[in-house]
Amino acid sequence: MLSFRIQAPLSTTFKAFIHSSKAGGIVLILCTLLSLLLANSALGPQYLHAWHVQVGGLSVEQWINDALMAVFFLMIGLELERELYNGELSDLKNALLPMLAAAGGIAVPALIHFGMNHGLPSQPGLGIPMATDIAFALGVLALLGSRAPASLKVFLTALAVMEDLGAIIVIALFYTAQLSIAWLGGALSVFALLLTMNRVMRVMALTPYLIGGALMWFMMLKSGVHATIAGVLLAFAIPYSARSDDAASPSHRLEHLLHKPVAFLILPVFALANTGIVIGAGWAGELLSPNSLGILLGLVAGKPLGIVLACLAAVALGLCRLPADLAWRHVAGAGLLGGIGFTMSIFITNLAFGSQAELVNASKMAILAASTTAGVLGFAWLKLYGAPVTGDLDPDTMDFDAGADTPGR
Repeated sequence: MLSFRIQAPLSTTFKAFIHSSKAGGIVLILCTLLSLLLANSALGPQYLHAWHVQVGGLSVEQWINDALMAVFFLMIGLELERELYNGELSDLKNALLPMLAAAGGIAVPALIHFGMNHGLPSQPGLGIPMATDIAFALGVLALLGSRAPASLKVFLTALAVMEDLGAIIVIALFYTAQLSIAWLGGALSVFALLLTMNRVMRVMALTPYLIGGALMWFMMLKSGVHATIAGVLLAFAIPYSARSDDAASPSHRLEHLLHKPVAFLILPVFALANTGIVIGAGWAGELLSPNSLGILLGLVAGKPLGIVLACLAAVALGLCRLPADLAWRHVAGAGLLGGIGFTMSIFITNLAFGSQAELVNASKMAILAASTTAGVLGFAWLKLYGAPVTGDLDPDTMDFDAGADTPGR
């Protein structure tokens, strides 16, 4: 039977990520509230129009969603690379439980939305409730302090990263309207060149990779595939050291440099540009539409259901065990926090519905309602039932393996 096991202190990179996620989550909340207030004030028309001003052939909103968010996806890719090399996903024993949990957390919400919207114009929105917002979820978890076991933070991070990877794949496969093979071939050629610089030429300077990444982004934008995918590809082309927290590693240095700009600039600006929701008189009725209900039920109910059922199945089949300091109540709490979609859900909404303003607006309102509900429920659940299992190890040192009684908790 595989166990979910870690034998190392929490890395300084991981601690910095947790810290920036907590603070970044607070900034995101403030920017969202500010955007909602401005959109529904006397300044609303001017505020909303400002995001559609054309600059260099793209609107301000497009520059944010296509260019700045590519940097966000670059950091997601770097985090995923770190996890795959020497983090939570570097060993099958470590990776299998959050991987299966992520699969459940992706499939069940998507099926709920699809079941309610099959054959309707809103059917493309099935990807909206699939991902988890890492910043918000870890921000809520951080508010619990010592009541959240250390392994729960690692589990939730690995789960959210894997769900983001799933969402990235969905974006690449299903949200490409028109495909230019020539431009896509050019982008992939640049990617191959960057890989050659890394694996064959052993170029360790960051600048050539960043220049190549910018060129790959432009070609990906022209290809029709969403340009943010270039950020993920660039992350895996940048050299990474297998030594944990190796300051000389280009990947580690870039990830460290990106934490604060992403948490305190890119995501807040994204929130300002994408949460300017005009709340009309019939807003409550809009939440009862098949699309909005699919989003609400997918995130609030589908996420915890999919995550918990997947973990239960994995343990029952003998594929995994829970960490020794986690009980099923913690997995349920992680599932509830997984329902905080926000950034990725809003991002996929823009791709799914494009210029259908009313559908985009209603979807964003459902996302905000669902993410708020999931966050409050997850916090309350873990506050009441999330006390660490008796005999926990030091929260900064995780050396745990499930005992024989784990499945019965």
